[in-house]
Parts: sequence; structure tokens; C-alpha cells
Amino acid sequence: MALKPMNCPAHVLIFRQGIKSYRDLPIRMAEFGCCHRNEPHGALHGLMRVRQFTQDDAHIFCRADQLVEEVSRFIDLLDTVYRDLGFPNYAIKLALRPEKRFGSDEMWDWSEQSLRDAVAATGRATADYGWEELPGEGAFYAPSSSST
Repeated sequence: MALKPMNCPAHVLIFRQGIKSYRDLPIRMAEFGCCHRNEPHGALHGLMRVRQFTQDDAHIFCRADQLVEEVSRFIDLLDTVYRDLGFPNYAIKLALRPEKRFGSDEMWDWSEQSLRDAVAATGRATADYGWEELPGEGAFYAPSSSST
């Protein structure tokens, strides 16, 4: 399991169309899409190397004061799904701010601490869950300089 703050254009556009008040939050969106890859014949293997899979994409738009609760709820939901699919053992890793990033250090401090607090609230910030922080491994998805 990996936690990372991010957003995607499609859900941002949907969100922008209808919200009128902070009281409408949280808003939870999800979609499923089929992905295809042309894997070499001898490379196919179990769940890790397949030619087609269905990928989910979900986003939660919430107020700052709702963040820890919403992330905690998501972690609990994902744990249920993993266990139902036969994956009771997994590691939780928190990817921390990369060297090149948008936003202030204060924003990153608050965001990273909120994610720590959410994992702690679920009782999963322990060695039993492989809890680990990964400095510099975080990503913020934005247009690259080559696309402008």
C-alpha cells in the first residue's frame, strides 16, 4: 500500500462542475478502466505480468479538517479488499517529499504529518505492517517543462 497526495485532470474537471459549498465535501469519485500492454510472450506471469487488467482510479476531495478521517477510511477499505483477494500481508510505505516539488515546506510538513496521523489512526503504523517512511520518494504530478 502506498499513500501519496495527488490529483488527476478528469476528476478535477468533474469536481469543478458541481461543488457550490465546502459543505458539499467530502466528495468521493471512482472509475474503472481497462488497460492493455503488449508484453513479450515469455514474460507473462501470474498477477504481475499480464496483457490486460482493469485499473481503478479514485479521488477524494475534502476539507483539510476531513483529511485524516477520509484517508483512514480509505486505508480500512483497501485492507478489506486486499484480504478478500487473499493478500493479508502487505507493507505500508509513506513516500515523503521529493527534492524537486511544488508547494512550500509548510504545506509538505502538514501533508506528510496528516498521512502519518491517518495511518496511526488505523493502528497500522507498526512493523507488523512493514510501516516505513521513504524520504525523497514522493511525487507531485504536474505538467513537465518539456510539455510547455
